[in-house]
Amino acid sequence: MTGQSLVKVQHNMSVAQVQHGSTQYLTFMLGAEMFAIGILHIKEIIEYGALTAVPMMPGFVRGVINLRGAVVPVIDLSSRFGGPASEITRRSCIVIIELQGAAGETRVLGAIVDMVSAVLEIDSGNIEPAPSFGTRVRNDFIAGMAKVNGRFVILLDVEQVLSLHEMAALASAQEAAAGAALTAA
Repeated sequence: MTGQSLVKVQHNMSVAQVQHGSTQYLTFMLGAEMFAIGILHIKEIIEYGALTAVPMMPGFVRGVINLRGAVVPVIDLSSRFGGPASEITRRSCIVIIELQGAAGETRVLGAIVDMVSAVLEIDSGNIEPAPSFGTRVRNDFIAGMAKVNGRFVILLDVEQVLSLHEMAALASAQEAAAGAALTAA
């Protein structure tokens, strides 16, 4: 196993929380910006460990890890958003995210974040739509913006950010470009 499990996330929202329109989010930092993912998508948080690189993948796919016998691809969210690759520090960790596929299958992916902050409960009334400009993240990646303790938190649409179709298309385009470069040489 590449990293020790730091947190096992418990999914036990009460009926009262759902009825009042609040949702729990895991907040984390990428550079100076705070982001959040709905807690129901979070499986666990592990220490950053050695990754095995996979050739011909887009730059934001840093590699794969062995998580209790399962091969889990690890995405560098900073790179995925068009920024530089994350600098790995002692606070860096991998958030293990579980998504449901179209055919009902479960997909598990890891996301490198600079630092995990906290689990916050955010009332739906405090969530605004994504702005049309002003963020370094594509609009379709943003589920909304919330103001928490005087600070904006970007709520991510993990289905869009970690879309297998888009990542596969990017990998195919990179492979085609590499093939064209070899042919031209």
